[in-house]
Amino acid sequence: MKKSSKIILLVIAVIAVGAIVYRAVNTAPPASMQADARVLKIMEKGGCAECHIADPKLPFYANWPIARTVITEDIVEGYKAFDVVPMMEAIANGEAVNEVDLAKVEKTVMDGTMPLAKYYLVHWGSSLTKKKSDIFLEWIKEHRAQFYPNPLAVAEFANESVRPVPDAVEYDKAKADLGNVLYHDTRLSADGTVSCATCHGINTAGVDNLKYSEGIGGQLGGVNAPTVYNAYFNFVQFWDGRAATLAEQAAGPPLNPVEMGCSSFDEIVARLSEDRAFVEAFNLVYPEGLSQATITDAIAHYEMTLITPNSRFDRYLKGEKDAMTAEEIAGYELFKEYSCATCHAGVNMGGLSFELMGQRADYFKDRELQEKSGLTDGDNGRWAQTGVERDRYRFRTPGLRNVELTYPYYHDGSVKTLEEAVRMMAKYQVGEELTEQEVNSITGFLRTLTGEYNGELLTNDNMK
Repeated sequence: MKKSSKIILLVIAVIAVGAIVYRAVNTAPPASMQADARVLKIMEKGGCAECHIADPKLPFYANWPIARTVITEDIVEGYKAFDVVPMMEAIANGEAVNEVDLAKVEKTVMDGTMPLAKYYLVHWGSSLTKKKSDIFLEWIKEHRAQFYPNPLAVAEFANESVRPVPDAVEYDKAKADLGNVLYHDTRLSADGTVSCATCHGINTAGVDNLKYSEGIGGQLGGVNAPTVYNAYFNFVQFWDGRAATLAEQAAGPPLNPVEMGCSSFDEIVARLSEDRAFVEAFNLVYPEGLSQATITDAIAHYEMTLITPNSRFDRYLKGEKDAMTAEEIAGYELFKEYSCATCHAGVNMGGLSFELMGQRADYFKDRELQEKSGLTDGDNGRWAQTGVERDRYRFRTPGLRNVELTYPYYHDGSVKTLEEAVRMMAKYQVGEELTEQEVNSITGFLRTLTGEYNGELLTNDNMK
């Protein structure tokens, strides 16, 4: 046999053996395993915890000169983008995985972007084969159906990462009526000039359309006021998540020296107690009387009424195909293609996770160069509450419902138009430069997210 033929046969043999080994180490977990256990096994074999945790176990070659730089970079970027621990713990405990985590992993599996090629070329068993992908995607679908049922959407859209706003949520009407009064009552501020509605106007889409809101004595806040509409669906309140509930959020501004300036709720109770008619009405609903707990509870119940269902997008998800134009539907597809529907998931299309501002480019550096605006306390985001360095510049993702009405945008209120907000999000969060047509399509879609309040399309008096 010629030497060249022997070489060819040897190469074929090596490839064949390699293929056999590759198939062997990439075998999907058997169907006999429980579904959650199968998914955990795929994640473990896929090496998710090699990069997407705070303290990964490094391989023996991690300190080799060339490998050190590559591995360190991958670990830093991986953990910055996604912490896999909460998801894996939830699966192991049979609990609901955060909707954003589900959406992120689903998009990654569908795109085949993880694990990185340079990882699975070394760790053969980590490759995400089609069978493993199918197992994972089916599990995500079943997990959503179990923990995040979507009965309002037609079957075609039942597994979307976003869900329609329900027509109503449960609340106590008597408490909400009192909360309505308190929400608009300037007696909650030290000088009687500021109410909740001052910065979160009901007739101005739940915001004031200012970069920073004005509190007592003309003082300006440090972050842009988020909308109160649909805040019920947020997993925490405030940009930095310092309030776990609507009632906790309602307790913040009255005692903030810049916003409403009261020294304590005792001061507020004393002022309200002078109004005998109000006290009598209040005590009928809250026999325990006026206090921080009852005042904020009433406001929270009122805010539960501030939801905006029946947007054109919601009607589309419910099966009304002509509720959106072809370009708006194309915008929704782009919204998903560019991973917007991962962080902006759930009913409120956001508000379910803390995300890094500037995942793919340095937002704050660019802002400083363009606006000569340095960092502020408000820019620290979640870090202000945790002191964990990874949380610096992370913010609770804003919900996108009624977004065309809630300008200016971002935590710093620095972006005036929806088009610019979309263009910049693509750059800083996804690492993409959108075409003008793509920007127009996506913003067209976002304008379909304006819902109804009390049966009427939500409007903003500042735009009239």
